[in-house]
Amino acid sequence: MRIRVTGRHPLEGQYQPSGNPNAAMALLAAALLTPEPVTLHNWPDTTNTQTMQLLAAKLGAKITREVNHTLVVQGEQINRRALTTGDTSGLVSSFLYLAPMLLRRQHVRLEIDFPLNRIRTHLEALRDLGQEVSATTEAVEVRAVPWEKKDIILTQASVTATAVVLMLGACLGKETIIHNAACEPHVQELCDLLCEMGTHIEGIGSNVLRIISPPALNGAEVTIGPDHIEAASVAAIIALCGGRAQIDDARRRDMRMIAKTYRQLGIQLDLDEAMLFVPKHESLSLSNREEDEDLTIETSPWPAFPSDLIAMATVIATQTRGTSLIHEKLFNNRLLFVDKLKAMGAQIVLCDPHRAIVVGPAPLNGIYMDSPDVRAGLGMVAAALAARGESVIDNADVIERTFAGVFHKLQTLGAEIVIE
Repeated sequence: MRIRVTGRHPLEGQYQPSGNPNAAMALLAAALLTPEPVTLHNWPDTTNTQTMQLLAAKLGAKITREVNHTLVVQGEQINRRALTTGDTSGLVSSFLYLAPMLLRRQHVRLEIDFPLNRIRTHLEALRDLGQEVSATTEAVEVRAVPWEKKDIILTQASVTATAVVLMLGACLGKETIIHNAACEPHVQELCDLLCEMGTHIEGIGSNVLRIISPPALNGAEVTIGPDHIEAASVAAIIALCGGRAQIDDARRRDMRMIAKTYRQLGIQLDLDEAMLFVPKHESLSLSNREEDEDLTIETSPWPAFPSDLIAMATVIATQTRGTSLIHEKLFNNRLLFVDKLKAMGAQIVLCDPHRAIVVGPAPLNGIYMDSPDVRAGLGMVAAALAARGESVIDNADVIERTFAGVFHKLQTLGAEIVIE
């Protein structure tokens, strides 16, 4: 997919973010822990969630699509104990299926086509739970070992590792305590579903979780919450374009730190419990407080500012009067996209793979961009919409791997985006 973006047009209207795709993939995996039906409302149709649906069907689940983005999942049986790289298409989230496969088949083999260090935390957690784990550069094999009580600490607050331990704790262990657990909104939604299925979980929303498993997990019906990353990204785009709009189904509890960080960069968001409003911004400037004279925007585990928005924060900084230090503390190489911003006219010094100094405001000009990184994708769309002239973004379909129908939804706000 190629898109042509003409910038500097104010966006106005109402915007509806899709359901959180990370929550959707975890909830779909959890639905296979029981033979009873599980209904998931507000299902997002992204490339990644479609891959997870196909995987669930290959494992034996019956999936029914109903109106209004509703999915009914029934895993009466799991008929496979192995997934190949051809099955998973390299999707790391497929690791979530380890839990239902291990419960229902007792022994699992997952082929991988990525470095083992990407799942080091996951493997350590499985071993800490007493599971029999064998890992090579080609595959991971795990044999189920039930437990009475386990008290473990994750080496990293990994969302996927936390999700796998939560699911296993709900069905293989009687009592499980997780320290340094991830607590993102999508992890909380997984906890909520497991509770609806009969599990007792204490500490939801914190980094210490206690799971008491029921005799058996039952069916459930839940609504997937809104994608806070999509809501925050679109809010920034609206502000950068000088427009004003309302974003529905944006939960205040998910947006508090994001709104606080945006405010430091000059973007004011008005938060309600279930929506946010972006007022018109004539210009952006750093907070005039003395302590914000040299602003640092840094990522940290939730509930701090999320790494998935570091590209958007960098784009905002290019249009904000003042000097900002962007510090990506969690992942390598997520700032390499700044070369594209520099080609558009941004004043950025990349200090190392984790830090960039941005001086703004700098007028941006449209350019050709070949293949946006999926993490930086909406950030580059934001830069194109804030720039003078036309930008061409090739391979833009990678953006819809995570954000369902985002280009069409931006078009309804007035964005000049032509999809080719």
